[in-house]
Amino acid sequence: MTPLSGHLEAMRTAAPLVQNVSNFVAMNVMANVMLAIGASPAMVHARDEVEEFAGLASAVTINIGTLDAEWSECMMLAAGAAARRGVPWVLDPVAIGATTLRRQLGARLLELSPTIVRGNASEILALSGIAARGRGADAVNAVAEAEDSAHNLAHKSGAIVAVTGAVDFVTDGTRAMRVSNGDPIMPRVTALGCALTGVVGAFAAVASAFEGTVAALAYYGAAGEVAARSANGPGSFQVAFLDALYTMQGPDLDAIARVRAI
Repeated sequence: MTPLSGHLEAMRTAAPLVQNVSNFVAMNVMANVMLAIGASPAMVHARDEVEEFAGLASAVTINIGTLDAEWSECMMLAAGAAARRGVPWVLDPVAIGATTLRRQLGARLLELSPTIVRGNASEILALSGIAARGRGADAVNAVAEAEDSAHNLAHKSGAIVAVTGAVDFVTDGTRAMRVSNGDPIMPRVTALGCALTGVVGAFAAVASAFEGTVAALAYYGAAGEVAARSANGPGSFQVAFLDALYTMQGPDLDAIARVRAI
């Protein structure tokens, strides 16, 4: 496996253009996070351009957080265009188990062969067809409860599946790795999970889907640890986190990262 620092440096050098069909809550946070890491975010979701833009992007991310009928169709158009053109795309199935609309859209998107699926344990369980104890976008299930479902989902879909939480789990259905970086304050800041999906997309634009996902999760969690050292609460953490993403260098990441194969 390429050193994590190599993937970080490659991503910053490429400054990939990532199209994010995200949600209203996350857009600003996500765009700022992606600028801080060195990527180029495009929050393009209008029906008349979403498909065309997917052909210009280095990666596409789809987040189903704030849905309506038109946005659902736009997500399908963007994902379909990315799949046809060989552009890596990441599915973030926010609160997929909460409503029939979300379950149906998640199933339709899964048929379009996402490169990577990233969600919390409750979302991965629900996407795999197992009832999960979720409240909206919050995860009540532990990551360990979703590992078998993640393996099965990876086999079924062909996607890399990342279950994120206190300890992240990444699998391609055969290989698996755990990433133990992060800080407990991170879930207290809205949209950081959604923003992580954009970071995964940026790394997938320059690395294999499996290695890029692992590198993105380790980098994100490591920056959270650095930020928590100086933060007094969620408000100051947001500022410190953007700075940590921006200033972290490859050797710092390699030193802080806690990644292991299982």
